Amino acid sequence: MGASTMEYFKNRWEEEGGYKEFLVIAVPLILSTGAWSIQHFVDRMFLSWYSPDTTAAAMPAGILNFAVMSIFIGTAAYTSTFVAQYYGAGRYHRIGPALWQGIYVSVLGGLVLVCLIPFARPIFSLVGHEPVVQAHEVDYFQILCLGGAPVIAASAMAGFFSGRGKTWPVMWVSMSSTALNLVMDYALIFGNWGFPEMGIKGAGIATVLSGLFSFLMYMALISARAHNKTYRTLSGWRLGKGLFFRLVRFGFPVGVQFFLDMAGFTIFILLVGRLGTTSLAATNIAFSISTLVFMPMIGSGIAVSVLVGQYLGKDRPVVAQRSVYSAFHLTFVYMAGIAIAYVSVPDIFVAPFAAQADPARFAEIYRLTVILLRFVAVYSVFDTMNMVFAAAVKGAGDTRYVMVVVAIISLLVLIIPTYLTVIILDWGLMLAWVIASAYVIILGFVFYFRFLGGKWKEMRVIEQPGTTLAS
Repeated sequence: MGASTMEYFKNRWEEEGGYKEFLVIAVPLILSTGAWSIQHFVDRMFLSWYSPDTTAAAMPAGILNFAVMSIFIGTAAYTSTFVAQYYGAGRYHRIGPALWQGIYVSVLGGLVLVCLIPFARPIFSLVGHEPVVQAHEVDYFQILCLGGAPVIAASAMAGFFSGRGKTWPVMWVSMSSTALNLVMDYALIFGNWGFPEMGIKGAGIATVLSGLFSFLMYMALISARAHNKTYRTLSGWRLGKGLFFRLVRFGFPVGVQFFLDMAGFTIFILLVGRLGTTSLAATNIAFSISTLVFMPMIGSGIAVSVLVGQYLGKDRPVVAQRSVYSAFHLTFVYMAGIAIAYVSVPDIFVAPFAAQADPARFAEIYRLTVILLRFVAVYSVFDTMNMVFAAAVKGAGDTRYVMVVVAIISLLVLIIPTYLTVIILDWGLMLAWVIASAYVIILGFVFYFRFLGGKWKEMRVIEQPGTTLAS
């Protein structure tokens, strides 16, 4: 029995679509998205040291900004699936033009975000948080909107590397920009090293600067002569009507899905904020902790989409399916271990937020956060299904289904029940978190059953050989 088990794992490690192939692509992406989560975790931690009011404001404003930006990030980043399928099919000359269509999406997204700046004050006034929190929310949101275009463009350019399975450059860019963000956070939030003390405004400026830095690094990398020669990363700069609309056709549903997912949780957080600053701060910290440990697994999701895309480009759906299950096995083990830690040693996760906070003001926030982490522990395990199997069908091109499912379940399971629970019935924080957990669990099973259906195996996002698209 033991020998046969070892033989199984040895074969699963070495074979195509096995653990080793998945990890080679996923590990740099895990470290990359992990760096992003550390950046946001430290942002929240520094702000919790600065004041509870800025802690309460950072999550609603930040998540609202990202919810809008996610429409364009999802669309632009879908270039990775185009790159993966073109790469798998050996049609390298189409990769550069596909990349540039994602960059053009970022220009549009940046303009939309800038246009939202004048509406920040009425939006957060409508939400009804305490006046001091509202002021911080407006400042943070407006600054983040100014830096939208470079972040969206960077997500498209990252797809050039991840779609080909060359994920180490993505990791180095992400880690470098995160390091810059953390240094600037410390300088601008607290006024260290001769910089002015700017509080939450400083956190926003640091985030924008790190996004711009990522964009510039990627631009330098894709401009390499070898990349242009093989993939047309510079010569393929023209807006191609056919390719652009094909990217929008498949990528826009992913962007809308990201938006709806983020919007659902944005509305959830805004509604919880009506329960008071303490409940809002505890919720923000619990989500920040959840993000810290889950965001690395988004790198696994990207790797799943890449492997599915590459093997479908090679017309090998059986190996694509094996890749998905290899990813699920490994990510499930990771998230199960984290869930146990949430319940058994919650202080490890909450203590950094309390380190420099006012003990008297933070005591109740601390107590509530420890309780909320038990909800996070439950839904995190099922969120693994959500991440892996949704990424698999999106990597094939089954993006409209994902969008529609998230729209329906977000409205019927998360938003409406939370509104009734918090606003109408006044049943409090804990039942609201029961609803949020149910939402994640249901999504996980829906995407799993869609994957089992197998329709994704016949899908492709790239045009068939011989078909002409304007490039």
